Amino acid sequence: MGRKLDLSGLTDNEAEHVLKVVQRDMKLRKKEEDRLSEMKQELAEEGSRCSILSKQHRFNEHCCIRCCSPFTFLVNPKRPCLDCQYNVCKTCRTYSKREKAWLCTVCQKTRLVYYGLNPVYLTG
Repeated sequence: MGRKLDLSGLTDNEAEHVLKVVQRDMKLRKKEEDRLSEMKQELAEEGSRCSILSKQHRFNEHCCIRCCSPFTFLVNPKRPCLDCQYNVCKTCRTYSKREKAWLCTVCQKTRLVYYGLNPVYLTG
């Protein structure tokens, strides 16, 4: 921020409209900042949980690191996440066509937070 606008050439109604737009923009920026901060907190908690689970002997060989559901050969096969390398179930992953690899839901969120993007803007 820090910029000052010269509104002297505007009518009172126009200046009031500009002020409302700027205030709305500030509210939206604050809301997005809060949302990203909350996501960062959730990701930190998930990272701690996964760290604990991964220390259990062969836990991730038999169960999804994200939701703890057991892997089964055809019904719920395990796949490694491209970013974190943990094995995840079909519910906790999506396929990235661009990278030709699986990504877990947590690593997807991490990427969103890193880039500061809202998932709504990524569609279309």
